[in-house]
Amino acid sequence: MRKRLLFALFLALGLALAASGEQVYVQCAGCHQASGAGVAGAFPPLAGELPRLAAAGEAGRLFPVKVLLFGLRGPIEAQGKPYNASMPSFGWLSDADIAAVLNYVFTSWGNDKLLPKGFEPIGVEEVKALRAKALTAQQVHERWQKLGLR
Repeated sequence: MRKRLLFALFLALGLALAASGEQVYVQCAGCHQASGAGVAGAFPPLAGELPRLAAAGEAGRLFPVKVLLFGLRGPIEAQGKPYNASMPSFGWLSDADIAAVLNYVFTSWGNDKLLPKGFEPIGVEEVKALRAKALTAQQVHERWQKLGLR
């Protein structure tokens, strides 16, 4: 009985410490805005843009994981507009927090209605596997170029 009680206590504490995607997103809102609309010419929108990445296949779906883990340096285009601000790495976030915030963004601001059929949420194990790749922000940009999104 004592072991069960102790296990339940540790489980409850762990769940209380795990941040929700919305809580993690507070750190992103300064640039990408609370609405996900971004800032013209500086920070790309996430609203309407993440489903476009997801529609580009598995590489597109996982691209935001790489951006959060390793940052992004180099010009990109989002919704037909150019952006060239550097995105710092948020690799200090836990795998669970990265998965949570990306799943929040993928399903917020109407993005959920634009996702391709069969879209799978980002999993913690996927984040962990990509973290092991240790890319640079420039290499992440090269991955964006290979997606061919214009």
